[in-house]
Amino acid sequence: MLALFLVLVVSVPAMADTTIDSEQTESMRTRIDQSVNKGIEFLRTRGQADDGSFSGETGVAVTALCVNAILKHRPAAINDPVIQKALTYVESKIQSDGGIYETGSLYRNYETSVSVGALVQANKSGKDQSKYESALKRAEVFLKGLQWDEGEGIETSDTAYGGAGYGNHKRPDLSNTAFFMEALHELGNGPDDEAIQKALQFVVKTQNLAGQGNDTKYADKVGDGGFYYTPAAGGQSQAGETEAGGLRSYGSMTYAGLKSMIYAGLTPDDVRVQAAMDFIRKNYSVETNPGMGSAGLYYYYHTFAKALDAAGVEVLDDANGKPRVWRQDLANQLISEQLDDGSWVNKENERWMEGDRQLVTAYTLLALSYCRQ
Repeated sequence: MLALFLVLVVSVPAMADTTIDSEQTESMRTRIDQSVNKGIEFLRTRGQADDGSFSGETGVAVTALCVNAILKHRPAAINDPVIQKALTYVESKIQSDGGIYETGSLYRNYETSVSVGALVQANKSGKDQSKYESALKRAEVFLKGLQWDEGEGIETSDTAYGGAGYGNHKRPDLSNTAFFMEALHELGNGPDDEAIQKALQFVVKTQNLAGQGNDTKYADKVGDGGFYYTPAAGGQSQAGETEAGGLRSYGSMTYAGLKSMIYAGLTPDDVRVQAAMDFIRKNYSVETNPGMGSAGLYYYYHTFAKALDAAGVEVLDDANGKPRVWRQDLANQLISEQLDDGSWVNKENERWMEGDRQLVTAYTLLALSYCRQ
């Protein structure tokens, strides 16, 4: 199904310059490998604390992201003492309720979801591919228990229904719901999983598209097919509101929405998918987070890469009708932004912890893992 996105969703003129020859591809792989090696060495030699954590003062999430990022590029690094220490640190945060988070954390869903990604990758990379099976099963039960549904006494019509928040039970949002759905997807849950289908109900309510399961008061106020942060608890977009009271769409949430719809089984001919892709084409950028500028830029990059890879898109037309080979565009941009010490950091905007080199380097390495052809 996913391979059909290239044919059915992306309109690409028959132009010779969209063809990537083997020499270009090999050159790009070499450049990506060189950049990745520098990034990994930064994490290995300068990013880790004595207790095995990466930015452990913020909880377990950054450590999990770093483990996942390194192992995606170097599965054999499962035997590296750096990875073993980091995994021991992650294991130390497994709680009695099945969650994987810092004691007292307000971000239990987020921390557990990204920790699932690290432990799934560790299982794939190690000789004992069932090592974390028990912990992962318990984490799945924990995550599903956090989802906003009948257990919270709400109806399907509620704007919060099906979503996931940070885990402190204030209100759900699309970012956390996307991490939640990705964790369930990595755990082997398919589109027919009840929790994923409930989450889809929340996801479609964060899209600026009327109908198609979206009956919120914001549905028809913008109508550009993009996504925003949350319709729950009065609604919020990190990109702000329009004069008419609409919640503005922005890049990172639109890619998060697209990826989530794919995991929930929506097909390329679905109106919601087509609307999301239309927003993406009109706002295509590897220089800014559309609607947000430099804020959350590296979160945007890694979500951008995951979503287009999951969608099977290789080339798409931008707002000017120019075919863009996104993997090349993104890799070139990320490589150009790497610092001399091998790390990455958001030099223009530290919002959402993007002044943290460990976190931003992990985001970038994850993005680059999807840039190889």
